[in-house]
Amino acid sequence: MAKLLNGKELAKIIYTEIKDESDFLKARNTVPTLGIIRVGNKEDDIAYERGILRNCEKVGIKCIVTELEDNISFENFVKALNVLNNDSKIHGILIFRPLPKHLSENKVKHLISPEKDIDCMNPLNLAKVFEGDLTGFAPCTPKAVMEMIKRYKIDLVGKKTVVIGRSMVVGKPLAMLLLKENATITICHSKTTNLSEVSKDADVLVAAIGKAKFVTEEFVKPGAIVIDVGINIDDEGKLCGDVDFEYVSKIASFITPVPGGVGSVTTAVLLNHVIKAAK
Repeated sequence: MAKLLNGKELAKIIYTEIKDESDFLKARNTVPTLGIIRVGNKEDDIAYERGILRNCEKVGIKCIVTELEDNISFENFVKALNVLNNDSKIHGILIFRPLPKHLSENKVKHLISPEKDIDCMNPLNLAKVFEGDLTGFAPCTPKAVMEMIKRYKIDLVGKKTVVIGRSMVVGKPLAMLLLKENATITICHSKTTNLSEVSKDADVLVAAIGKAKFVTEEFVKPGAIVIDVGINIDDEGKLCGDVDFEYVSKIASFITPVPGGVGSVTTAVLLNHVIKAAK
């Protein structure tokens, strides 16, 4: 039976570290501050916001929410964004996505300040990930995966590592972060021929394809390390990952659960980015 890579427990440790950093900054007259932009009142956005506010309070980060109407014009949205861009007391900016269709994310991503872009929306930060430059902000989910690998002392050097998923949000930037740690990377996707055979050759398998319980034991080499980035709802209405945990956990050496795995660490990484920006 696989050992759990427990994201909840790891997040607690990271939050303690963030609180210490926050106190250090405050003692030097810098209050780490996050600015959130939320357009509309979608339930999942509000729930996410509530969680961030709760965690910010725990670690001593100030959080300011800019709530905008669904039908706000692009011009007025940019004005609201520039208020945060130009406010020296705001250190990190988080824009809830997806935005309404009339607010082009392809335009917005170029307008958010790279120095405050804590969730890697600006292409300049993404370019730094591909260059191996650690001075920017990597996307929070791939960074959370790397944080788990590092904290659980998983050696990646020379290891065959398969990432299932090629999105710019998770798959591609994660592959670059893994490559920087000298893993041998294969990126797979839904069109990969003999996908299960390719993934079964992996020492480390990362599932980020967005399909509930897609990765079965047929995809996993006995003793492999399995990291599940997916968040889905199964046929019974329960939260699950891209990995069929019940069966894969019987043959893997380590595995992340869903919930309580990568997702738990992702928010902690986000707030750690606020501290980095404040510094």
